[in-house]
Amino acid sequence: MTNNDLVEAAGMPVGAGLIKPGYDPRLTNEDLAPLKKQTWGSYNIFAFWMSDVHSVGGYVTAGSLFALGLSSWQVLVSLLVGITIVYFFCNLVAKPSQQAGVPYPVICRTVFGVLGANVPAIIRGAIAVAWYGIQTYLASAALDVVVLKLIPDLAPYADVNQYGFLGLPLLGWCSYAVLWVLQAAVFWTGMETIRRFIDFCGPAVYVVMIALAGYLIYKAGWGHINLNLGEVKYKGVDAIPIMLGAIALVVSYFSGPMLNFGDFSRYGKSFKAVKTGNVLGLPVNFLAFSLLVVITSSLTIPVFGELITDPVATVARIDSTFAIVLGALTFSIATIGINIVANFISPAFDFSNVSPQKISWRAGGMIAAVGSVLITPWNLYNNPDVIHYTLETLGAFIGPLFGVLIADYYLVKKQQVVVDDLFTMAPEGRYWYRKGYNPPAIIATAIGAVVAMVPVLWSGGPGMHTTAQYSWFIGMGLGFVSYLLMTANQWRTSTPAEPAADTVAV
Repeated sequence: MTNNDLVEAAGMPVGAGLIKPGYDPRLTNEDLAPLKKQTWGSYNIFAFWMSDVHSVGGYVTAGSLFALGLSSWQVLVSLLVGITIVYFFCNLVAKPSQQAGVPYPVICRTVFGVLGANVPAIIRGAIAVAWYGIQTYLASAALDVVVLKLIPDLAPYADVNQYGFLGLPLLGWCSYAVLWVLQAAVFWTGMETIRRFIDFCGPAVYVVMIALAGYLIYKAGWGHINLNLGEVKYKGVDAIPIMLGAIALVVSYFSGPMLNFGDFSRYGKSFKAVKTGNVLGLPVNFLAFSLLVVITSSLTIPVFGELITDPVATVARIDSTFAIVLGALTFSIATIGINIVANFISPAFDFSNVSPQKISWRAGGMIAAVGSVLITPWNLYNNPDVIHYTLETLGAFIGPLFGVLIADYYLVKKQQVVVDDLFTMAPEGRYWYRKGYNPPAIIATAIGAVVAMVPVLWSGGPGMHTTAQYSWFIGMGLGFVSYLLMTANQWRTSTPAEPAADTVAV
């Protein structure tokens, strides 16, 4: 009986990693090892992206693009270009993990070294912790709407000035705690339960949004639909900088899940299935979702007398307790979906990678959950300046990690991964480098991040505020180029060797 057979017999999720006898325990556990079974089809990847897009944050982000002063066709072009870039980059980062069957921090060992991979793992994990807390807070705010609608007498407990602690009212604390426990429970049951959960979340939001749009159309009439949520201020060449900013915003919004998409593509049955799911979930789904958002938002003006871009606030204005409860709960569930896929699974693998024998996948996720409370995310969300810097800082650090990984896998390693060497600390292993670390990768990441952070920190300088919104692209480009320059002798002279038995060549 193999190790994986023991795992399945013990009731753990099917698809746990298969640990070979030669794997070093300091680099290995069931969650990090290559998968025995890869079972996700195109729909599962499609549902992953639906869960990632269909949230309160995704709704507000899409709606904000239509209020930038651009015409509707300019916004749609920006959306399509931005999401197509995301689609292309997701395919690039998906390929090595899908072929090797390992998560993001493990595939990073090919470029950063078996120990150096903890650098990108910790960076990505820390970012995910912050956003996990923020998304949980957003979902709890939707739950507050339901509770107050059902029990209006609790209104005083929703006032932070009367019953508040650390910037959050008592009702907010209770809602946050409920969602915190619910998310942890879903996560604790394993990846198969998470897969089924996200398979439900995305479509459920579509049903509610279509119903909400239908209700508003019934109230206002088809003639009040307007794809321009604000005044069109920019035309011709004047619109190009604004469109480029919108494109950058789309890429930055998805930069987190895009970087660690290998955590999910590893479950794909084939790379073709992953690419098909990406097409459906990104260009097709995002465009359809954005159109639905702007139709719904534009109809809030004639129906409620003001523009409302928050879906929970829109639902709360409906004269039906049932509709409010159903809508708010659906958006809460959807936000839980994105939180788990984007901000829970990533640190679970990342922190587990730091010490595989002491930190399991579940333990890594719970570290993220506890950390999300300690940073009091509601205070971050309530401060626009902090959110502004957080988004740009996120891009500045995530961009170089992406650039270095792609440069190494496609140009230096020629799309070959020696899977067994990912789990050995033997000096002869291909990913041992210098005592487990690959200096060029770490230096290139530092160069990209430091330079990309300059406009973020010096936002008051000439042109710096505009430049800061491209922090992801700056960091990615510098990380990519810096790494190639430092490894020039390798990628210029190397040719794809005949794959060994333990090598995945794609």
